[in-house]
Amino acid sequence: MRMTVLASGSKGNSTVISSSRTKILVDAGLSCRELLRRMAIAGEDPATLDAILITHEHIDHVAGLAVLARRLNIPVFFTESTHRAWVRMLTPRTTMSYAKWLDHLQQEKESRAIAIISEGSAGVLNLAAGESRFNDANATLKLPVDPDSADSDTADPDIEESCDADAQQSLPPKEKANPAHLPAVEYFQAGTRFCIGDLDITPFTIPHDAADPCGFVFEAEGIRMALATDLGYMPPNVKSALKCIDVLLLESNHDLEMLRDGPYPWSVKQRVLSRVGHLSNEATAEFLQKDYDGGAAYIVLGHLSESNNVPALARISAEQAIGDRMTLLGNRIVLAHQGTPLDSICL
Repeated sequence: MRMTVLASGSKGNSTVISSSRTKILVDAGLSCRELLRRMAIAGEDPATLDAILITHEHIDHVAGLAVLARRLNIPVFFTESTHRAWVRMLTPRTTMSYAKWLDHLQQEKESRAIAIISEGSAGVLNLAAGESRFNDANATLKLPVDPDSADSDTADPDIEESCDADAQQSLPPKEKANPAHLPAVEYFQAGTRFCIGDLDITPFTIPHDAADPCGFVFEAEGIRMALATDLGYMPPNVKSALKCIDVLLLESNHDLEMLRDGPYPWSVKQRVLSRVGHLSNEATAEFLQKDYDGGAAYIVLGHLSESNNVPALARISAEQAIGDRMTLLGNRIVLAHQGTPLDSICL
């Protein structure tokens, strides 16, 4: 198996997980063009991707999702709640002022009056001809709709128009206008194992402020890899899921003092520090010291904040927590970066 972290951080997240026969992309948090560029740098052929798997709907995990999926014509796996939240996020919303609403009501009244008069005239003519057309109890009336108030199927073009152009050529007009159109959608449920090719995947619920966020354990050929980022604390189900893992991608988002003294507004600091926010260096170290079974060959620290963390602090905190369990063959600490792909980890 192979893990290649293309990007990890608040500006975008994406990781390639491969077995000998299957390759999937976990999250697509960069633009389509940038994802393809980073895959080329990392030696990962996008044409061999079998699917995209989404942890949750936040923009740093789905920014290039629709364009990439359409370009490669591959299915996307979500939980149903995450898919619905993602579609809502992309669907344009229209608003109506009070004045337009009053105009709309007036137009409806006028339309009804015209329709009633028209029906009455038609009835008189029909009676004169010995034929009544007022027996259809199911007749319906179509009213004109203010185009400014109606929901629209059109949306602004995707930020990756040039990357999406080829894929859009073959789509029907309505699908071209739908920013949430995907080649295929598959649903999974947290706690229920499923397969993509020869990869066995076990999703588990994580505590984060999203619709239905998940982490994953991937297993093939006797190797187990896990991904657990974007979680506010380590609940029992996550601790249990991260047993007997060979490669572990784990969040180490912020240093507590740097976050508290840093530039973020207090509301954002509260969110990050909450139980549906992000793991601090200290929280990650506590897990590694008390609940981690020590069995991984590699521990990848991910989602490091560029404003509220320093890679050296995250590494030292984790190394001290692991202590004498860290050897040349086990518990090697690797840091995932925002700006460049991480060298592939192969087992």
